[in-house]
Amino acid sequence: MSDFDLVLKGTVVLPDSIVEAGHVAVRDGKVVHVGQGAMPAARERHDLGKALILPGAIDAQVHSLSQKDQEDFIWSTGSAAAGGVTTIVDMPYDEGDLVCSADAVKRKIDHAGKQARVDFALYGTIDPEEGPARIPEMVEAGVAAFKFSTFGTDPKRFPRIPAALLEACFAAIAPTGLTAGVHNEDDEAVRAAIEKVRAAGITDYRAHGLSRPALTELLATNQIYETGAATGCPAHVVHCSLGRGYEIASAYRAQGFRATIECCIHYLVLDEENDVARLGGKAKINPPIRSRAEVEKLWRHVADGNVTLVSTDHVSWSENRKTNPDMLANASGVPGLEVMVPLFVKGALERGIPLTRAAELMSLNPARHFRLEHAKGALEAGKDADITVLTPEPYTYDAAASGHNVVGWSPYNGILLPWRVSATYLRGRLAFDGTSVLSEPGTGSFVRPLPTLPVMRGVA
Repeated sequence: MSDFDLVLKGTVVLPDSIVEAGHVAVRDGKVVHVGQGAMPAARERHDLGKALILPGAIDAQVHSLSQKDQEDFIWSTGSAAAGGVTTIVDMPYDEGDLVCSADAVKRKIDHAGKQARVDFALYGTIDPEEGPARIPEMVEAGVAAFKFSTFGTDPKRFPRIPAALLEACFAAIAPTGLTAGVHNEDDEAVRAAIEKVRAAGITDYRAHGLSRPALTELLATNQIYETGAATGCPAHVVHCSLGRGYEIASAYRAQGFRATIECCIHYLVLDEENDVARLGGKAKINPPIRSRAEVEKLWRHVADGNVTLVSTDHVSWSENRKTNPDMLANASGVPGLEVMVPLFVKGALERGIPLTRAAELMSLNPARHFRLEHAKGALEAGKDADITVLTPEPYTYDAAASGHNVVGWSPYNGILLPWRVSATYLRGRLAFDGTSVLSEPGTGSFVRPLPTLPVMRGVA
């Protein structure tokens, strides 16, 4: 009789160690143990040789519904499964239905639950006209965090939250222990910079970076952390493109404040002078892609433990919204769910950064950050058997050829990746076999946070 349902053998990558010739044993959808040496008996056993076995990734920042009738969860979670991502945390800025009430949260859970191929958690936000009044009901409905913005992209779908209102929201969230995540660009400073660019008649790729210089990001970053310090609310910068931002976050942590910070994969891969110059609108992201020198600064912060999470900020705009020759007229954001894990592994190995960082920044820390660590984030006994397998098969990424994305464009097209996602397991069941997404719509489940405060590396 088999001891386990599934045993996988390979190089097991944990947040604090790498287990050579290790194995992960699974029973009833849960990890039972991680061991080394001979594989125990199981109903299904796979000796994967030199393959890397990692905990399933948790993408902390996904926009499945930013463009109506475009991507939806049917595609975003399919891309996730193909990329070794077993849980997505979806943002609240849905076109036509801002997630700012318990009813909106419940509608989204119902909508996503019918489509999701991997598990999902949700952010909530507020309607500026209502203020923080509905924050408690959204906590009760199961949101894992709250999202705000110091810059207004759209007054209804993506509104700016002024300083006094942001403080009130932080104060309302503080007693719950959840985190307040904020889009970090100073509205007044950005708008002034945009006017300067337009007055100068600059419309090519340079326009975006010039319209959002470093100071616009750093002013907002300081405001976010100082608001957290004043209210006792855990404060989170949801994307930082500048080495200086990680230094600011580290300084607040050193003073005893809960100040976390997220690095999107595009800031670790793309640069302005090469990639934005080549791709134009297809590399337009807020905050902007910075110089290659900044990219390398961010990797140093990854190596030094100053980054809390790595995510995608995934959004699959239709191609017509990313190809305007006037750089500032394009939508902001790029897809990345299918390729985040291989891109991070490539970048880490090229710089001599241990792969333990992959398990930490894309699994363990996101689970703790969103208080999902009771079920997610680690290959530990009793937790969901969410597993990502990568094999050493070099390939050139092509979003259209893979067939796992609603769009065929990607800023990462043409990048040679040394490791391929060859299998993804969701709660012990094969969700992706290296070629096809096997998990059916509705396989994914909504994951609620537990009412306990997380403790993670890089937080005082």
